[in-house]
Amino acid sequence: MNRQHVLRAAAAAALACLIAPAWAQAYPDKPVRMVIPFPPGGTLDFIGRTLAQKLSDQTGQTFIVENKPGGNGFIGADAVAKATADGYTLLFNASTFTTGPMVNKKAPYDVNRDFTPVVLVAQAPLAVSVNNDLPVKDIPSLMAHAKANPGKLNFAIGSTGSAGHLSTELLKRAGGVDLTIVPYKGTAPAFQDLVGGQIQGFVDPLLGAMNFHKGGKLRIVAVTSKNRVPTLPDVPTVGESVPGYEFYSWYGLWGPAGLPANVTAKLNAEVNKALAGEMRDKLVAQGLIVNGGSVDDVVKFQREDMAKSQKLITEGKISVD
Repeated sequence: MNRQHVLRAAAAAALACLIAPAWAQAYPDKPVRMVIPFPPGGTLDFIGRTLAQKLSDQTGQTFIVENKPGGNGFIGADAVAKATADGYTLLFNASTFTTGPMVNKKAPYDVNRDFTPVVLVAQAPLAVSVNNDLPVKDIPSLMAHAKANPGKLNFAIGSTGSAGHLSTELLKRAGGVDLTIVPYKGTAPAFQDLVGGQIQGFVDPLLGAMNFHKGGKLRIVAVTSKNRVPTLPDVPTVGESVPGYEFYSWYGLWGPAGLPANVTAKLNAEVNKALAGEMRDKLVAQGLIVNGGSVDDVVKFQREDMAKSQKLITEGKISVD
């Protein structure tokens, strides 16, 4: 390489060093679309919309929530996977995003290949909820009733492979009981049918069930967290009856594969800033566990959680027919 080429290369490198920080600082300079691949309502939507509002306030650019339901969350997630990797189309999703493809081999995306993890936002204990007409008040009485009525208790799942689905399968296995799984397209219709008596039980993130429980429309007989939830101190954990039982849903932010490192870092920093303020108090008040952390943290968490979920799904032979 001659001297002229060396000087040109050096000048280009210097210019890139000047431009990259400016680009990172400028992002976002137009509205950002945040896709939630399930219908409005429920824990996922609540956290996503709360986060979008905080990011809008902090950056001065609008983070627009777009509910894009369908296909057990596959349609919305796949739309993000196929979007331009510039930070202006993001995915806010629950752990169903990572487990769905494990139970349905027709999933249009690969979690590890097609997405860039940005940050782990929160975790949610699940509530084991039953219809008020069901004569049970805790896990032992639920198991006893299920054994006396094999196959007659219908338990909803908001989506196949979701935390609620896997948690219900664990309950079945722990109690040696036969619960009939009834798939729903989202949590809102499942809660409607639970309150109405069309189904007898539903295991789903606590936030969705809490208002119904407090309003006397259904009964939460247990939570799946390690410890009792401060907002419902009288409700026992599943682990108090089934030693070692512990399960959570979790929520995160992703971009398409190839999201620039500086954009990923900026998003991660803004979310952590949001979680350090009043948003933390708002989530904790709803029984949620606030996370945050670095990009490396969410990558490690996702890898380990997917390994545990895959083991459970394989052992339970859970799949979409």
